[in-house]
Amino acid sequence: MNQDSSIGILKEWLRAEIATLAPGQRLPSTRWLTQTHHLSPLTVSQALADLRREGLVVSRPGAGTFVAQTPRRRDESTDYSWQTVALTGPSIDTDGLSPLAHPPDSEGVVPMATGYPHPSLMPMAALRSAMSRVARLPDAWERPPSAGLHGLRSWFAHSAGHDIDAHDVLITSGGQSALSASFRALLPAGAPLLVESPTYPGALAAARAAGIRPIPVPTDRDGVIPDLLAEAFARTGAQAFYCQPAYHNPTGAVLAADRRQTLLAVAENADAFVIEDACARWLSHGDDAPPPLLAMDGHGRVLHITSLTKPSSPSLRIGAIIARGPVAQRLHAIRAVDDMFIPRFTQEIALELVSRPAWDRHLRQLHRSLNHRAAILTRAIDQHLPAVEFSPPTGGMHTWLRLPPHLDDVEVAMAARHGGVIVMAGRPFFPAEAPGPHLRLTFSAAATETELETGVHLLAAAVPELTQS
Repeated sequence: MNQDSSIGILKEWLRAEIATLAPGQRLPSTRWLTQTHHLSPLTVSQALADLRREGLVVSRPGAGTFVAQTPRRRDESTDYSWQTVALTGPSIDTDGLSPLAHPPDSEGVVPMATGYPHPSLMPMAALRSAMSRVARLPDAWERPPSAGLHGLRSWFAHSAGHDIDAHDVLITSGGQSALSASFRALLPAGAPLLVESPTYPGALAAARAAGIRPIPVPTDRDGVIPDLLAEAFARTGAQAFYCQPAYHNPTGAVLAADRRQTLLAVAENADAFVIEDACARWLSHGDDAPPPLLAMDGHGRVLHITSLTKPSSPSLRIGAIIARGPVAQRLHAIRAVDDMFIPRFTQEIALELVSRPAWDRHLRQLHRSLNHRAAILTRAIDQHLPAVEFSPPTGGMHTWLRLPPHLDDVEVAMAARHGGVIVMAGRPFFPAEAPGPHLRLTFSAAATETELETGVHLLAAAVPELTQS
């Protein structure tokens, strides 16, 4: 039995013990727990530390560990109905974000919905080393420049293209923060924003929270369709288009080379901006990612958004916006109002991480792992879900399935959840009515490749219609 499972088992035993005790009563001593459960003192200490962080116990040096006082329960009869009158602004819909941001809420389920990598795919050793080195820096807790550390801005600039200047880079708290700031910098409330259909639900949520209206533009396996984009600009008068040219979420599509210059020309004819979400460029499955649209833009038309969160850790909330011209000044102002600056300690960790040779080694390993997982998932889908249609991705973390037209994707996702696997219904990815039922299966969050196969088996068992060709 490994240490993590031993800690988990002991914590469950302690929680059951706590449930039988009154607040203030003493728990068994560390020595007793060590001898009775045949565990090391370190394992017992870590289990108790976890329970302290949860607020279940308190420790008193020299006296022992005691059950914490029960928080005073809120009076369920309190009437909060007055708030429905005072909250006059629009509510914010985050339904499409929930499976992306929250880990599974129970054990024994296969996670194939969350948009983050499993810890086994994260550069844990490199992250620990970076954090240790940064902790020894004399200025690690000082205030950083408002736009971000120059070294980190330079690194992002170089990674986006050799002609990009560090002064055009603004460090943000991850890609989601960058999206929200970009939308608000470019568009007033009530304005239309053209988006690919389907697209990332977090972008739709950020736009709607700002009062901006997402307008769908159809895509195919080669990305957005330029003629339909031009038509949408002419029909709506929109001043911006949001897109993911590399390893699109959820479809995995890569914008075709012959459409890239056309897309920029369409935006130029409309006198509009292009918001390029390049957060997935780090997630190739082997081949080099295509150059960003930013590298083809000589007029400051492209706002380029990137992030280190996906290839490193969900908790390394470091992203960047690359923008040129007056819009950059507006973005700086929005950042100053939102959060003043990104903590220096976090920026220093990110800079340490990406500046070492271990970062490039990690990316190569990540690419191989994602490619292997995608191949396993593809084989499992081909074998066990013949009723679906899909294209194997060449990058990213997701596989996009088109379901038989008589099925409801939300009901399918619910049936899968009851059957032990969490998948994401396709409906939240569409800014308007969905043209058909879809599912997104994520292959990065499962603990092992075997678990991916198990997830497909569970999906097939939960929805037998998917097994009928």
